[in-house]
Amino acid sequence: MLDGIVFEKVGIPAASIVTDVFEGTGHAMAQSWGVPEYKFLSMPHPIANLTDAELDARARTIAPAIVQLLLRGQESS
Repeated sequence: MLDGIVFEKVGIPAASIVTDVFEGTGHAMAQSWGVPEYKFLSMPHPIANLTDAELDARARTIAPAIVQLLLRGQESS
Protein backbone atom coordinates (compact mmCIF):
# COMPACT_ATOMS: atom_id res chain seq x y z
CA MET A 1 0.00 0.00 0.00
CA LEU A 2 2.75 2.45 0.91
CA ASP A 3 4.50 1.73 -2.39
CA GLY A 4 1.33 2.73 -4.24
CA ILE A 5 1.02 5.97 -2.27
CA VAL A 6 4.66 6.87 -2.89
CA PHE A 7 4.42 6.04 -6.60
CA GLU A 8 1.28 8.16 -7.00
CA LYS A 9 2.91 11.08 -5.14
CA VAL A 10 5.67 11.14 -7.79
CA GLY A 11 3.26 10.70 -10.69
CA ILE A 12 3.60 6.97 -11.34
CA PRO A 13 0.21 5.23 -11.64
CA ALA A 14 -0.27 2.47 -9.08
CA ALA A 15 -3.02 0.12 -7.96
CA SER A 16 -2.81 -0.89 -4.32
CA ILE A 17 -4.81 -3.93 -3.23
CA VAL A 18 -5.65 -5.06 0.29
CA THR A 19 -7.86 -7.84 1.56
CA ASP A 20 -11.14 -6.69 3.06
CA VAL A 21 -10.07 -7.12 6.68
CA PHE A 22 -7.34 -4.53 6.07
CA GLU A 23 -9.51 -1.81 4.52
CA GLY A 24 -9.50 0.18 7.77
CA THR A 25 -5.72 -0.08 7.93
CA GLY A 26 -5.50 1.07 4.32
CA HIS A 27 -7.60 4.15 5.05
CA ALA A 28 -5.52 4.90 8.16
CA MET A 29 -2.29 4.56 6.19
CA ALA A 30 -3.56 6.88 3.46
CA GLN A 31 -4.57 9.41 6.12
CA SER A 32 -1.21 9.21 7.87
CA TRP A 33 0.62 9.77 4.56
CA GLY A 34 -1.44 12.87 3.79
CA VAL A 35 -3.68 11.40 1.10
CA PRO A 36 -6.95 10.59 2.89
CA GLU A 37 -8.81 10.19 -0.41
CA TYR A 38 -6.28 7.69 -1.81
CA LYS A 39 -8.14 5.07 -3.83
CA PHE A 40 -7.22 1.43 -3.36
CA LEU A 41 -8.86 -1.87 -4.14
CA SER A 42 -10.06 -4.61 -1.84
CA MET A 43 -10.55 -8.32 -2.31
CA PRO A 44 -11.93 -11.02 0.00
CA HIS A 45 -9.76 -12.30 2.84
CA PRO A 46 -7.97 -14.63 3.26
CA ILE A 47 -5.77 -15.35 0.27
CA ALA A 48 -2.88 -17.25 1.88
CA ASN A 49 -4.67 -20.59 1.81
CA LEU A 50 -6.06 -20.37 -1.73
CA THR A 51 -4.99 -22.77 -4.43
CA ASP A 52 -3.32 -21.35 -7.51
CA ALA A 53 -6.58 -21.75 -9.42
CA GLU A 54 -8.59 -19.94 -6.74
CA LEU A 55 -6.10 -17.09 -6.56
CA ASP A 56 -6.10 -16.86 -10.35
CA ALA A 57 -9.90 -16.59 -10.33
CA ARG A 58 -9.78 -13.77 -7.79
CA ALA A 59 -7.10 -11.98 -9.80
CA ARG A 60 -9.21 -12.24 -12.95
CA THR A 61 -12.20 -10.85 -11.06
CA ILE A 62 -10.35 -7.77 -9.81
CA ALA A 63 -8.24 -7.21 -12.97
CA PRO A 64 -10.74 -4.82 -14.66
CA ALA A 65 -10.76 -2.60 -11.55
CA ILE A 66 -6.96 -2.61 -11.51
CA VAL A 67 -6.84 -1.50 -15.14
CA GLN A 68 -9.40 1.23 -14.49
CA LEU A 69 -7.49 2.54 -11.47
CA LEU A 70 -4.21 2.53 -13.40
CA LEU A 71 -5.76 4.38 -16.33
CA ARG A 72 -7.75 6.89 -14.28
CA GLY A 73 -5.27 7.23 -11.45
CA GLN A 74 -6.33 9.06 -8.34
CA GLU A 75 -8.59 11.52 -10.17
CA SER A 76 -12.08 12.04 -8.82
CA SER A 77 -14.70 9.48 -9.76
